Amino acid sequence: MEINGQTVAETGRYDQMGLSPELMRAIGKKGYVEATPIQVGAIPYFMDWKDVIAKAPTGTGKTFAFGIPMVEHTDPAAGHVTGLVLAPTRELAIQIQDELRDLCAFKEGVRVVCLYGGQPINTQINQLKKKPQIVVATPGRLMDHMKRRTVRLDKVETVVLDEADRMLDMGFVRDVTHILDQMPKRKNLGMFSATISREVLDISWVYQREPVEITVQADRENRPDIAQYRLDVDRGEKADVVVRLLEMGDYERVIAFCNTKNMTDRLAGLLGMRGVSCEAIHGDITQSLRERTLQKFRDGKLRVLAATDVAARGLDIDDVDAVFNYDVPDENEYYIHRIGRTGRARRHGVAFSLVSTITEGLRLDDIVKSTGSQIRTVYFNEKGDLVAAAEKQ
Repeated sequence: MEINGQTVAETGRYDQMGLSPELMRAIGKKGYVEATPIQVGAIPYFMDWKDVIAKAPTGTGKTFAFGIPMVEHTDPAAGHVTGLVLAPTRELAIQIQDELRDLCAFKEGVRVVCLYGGQPINTQINQLKKKPQIVVATPGRLMDHMKRRTVRLDKVETVVLDEADRMLDMGFVRDVTHILDQMPKRKNLGMFSATISREVLDISWVYQREPVEITVQADRENRPDIAQYRLDVDRGEKADVVVRLLEMGDYERVIAFCNTKNMTDRLAGLLGMRGVSCEAIHGDITQSLRERTLQKFRDGKLRVLAATDVAARGLDIDDVDAVFNYDVPDENEYYIHRIGRTGRARRHGVAFSLVSTITEGLRLDDIVKSTGSQIRTVYFNEKGDLVAAAEKQ
């Protein structure tokens, strides 16, 4: 891990951070003892109200890195919002809310509310009337509440942009800057991202003061163990190849990524016709259906989740057996985020990319060149076994 360009130790324990008994009890209840590198790096600076810009892979404990200091700083007696977390998607916002509430388990009086589209706004207005100190929100829904004057941000002290790269890439730049302009008493701003894009740097330049720069590399300790494969197949055979791979690998939980909403729906139908339980999530389905679908997947009632990149961003699903790129992604960055869904928590993961056009082949070649990913080309031999292309006679 690097802090302001200097390599520093990545190990640390929560009981060495000077945290309150209430926070230590909450962390202990989760069974955690050792802090992750991003937590070791970020927590002390957040506790000192420093601005932080952190680059860290997904699944490295970023929520606790900003959540622990935010909860520590929160006064249970305060009758106004003092902490704000912005997230790009509903699922990520809900996940952050749940983790922050876990941290508040023994800090009586601290209230956390989640504001996101797809839920009735009156339900959220009623929650806001209970005067929460911490708000987790998607930018669009927070803007709705600001226009209705159902939430006030003039006393916010700590702001965090989680998955900042994706949030700005999704077109929320204007909303984010407007929101940041409404907080005259802001003491610090934290930005967490898997990649530091030009847009992220622009926000940092305008709104942060001498930010502490933290970079956690995907080193041996936290780099996912993912075997990556390429299969060249006819487009009309893609669904059949997915079924063969499922049976061959005995994969129970798979995310299949598609580039369009229509393709996720089509894939769900094609796999259903072949006896494989699969449902789609994308931006056009209702929030309640999204949540039901995700819960079925978590509970093992769905074998395959067909998803677009935007819909999958921030999903709290970290024990997927395999990732299938049913469509080769349009962006190199999407590839990294997709395969990062498998091989987490030091488990072995597998990612298959199905290539059916010259364009997809060129895209995957560019991904290999740009990301350094090691992708082996494989094919089904006459016996039906999956073998490396180098073994082809």
